[in-house]
Amino acid sequence: MKVQKIETHEQTPVQMDGASGAKMRMLIGPAEQAGNFHMRHFSVDPGGYTPHHQHDYEHEIVVLKGAGVAKSEQGDRPFSAGDIIWVPANEMHQFQNTGDDALEFICLIPAPMDCSQ
Repeated sequence: MKVQKIETHEQTPVQMDGASGAKMRMLIGPAEQAGNFHMRHFSVDPGGYTPHHQHDYEHEIVVLKGAGVAKSEQGDRPFSAGDIIWVPANEMHQFQNTGDDALEFICLIPAPMDCSQ
């Protein structure tokens, strides 16, 4: 079992092309040999955004702080703290911080079959 504060995990900039002001912490993942899900914490600076991209797995998100816009194939959807977001596999998506404070959210994704990656 692991019990640890979010802030104790290393925070690194999102390195994907098209990201600006976005940082990530891997909360539960390969280091814990989590075989089903990986839990990540994202922080996006005011005016910042995650890359506009897609992949072959879904995202399950809970917004902790701030406000933003989720861009998808269905258009822009505003969200704020307390909202949940589900992104189906292969859907183009991006999260933009539209507020004056940091946007923070938890994102769950399926774990890769090989947890060493």
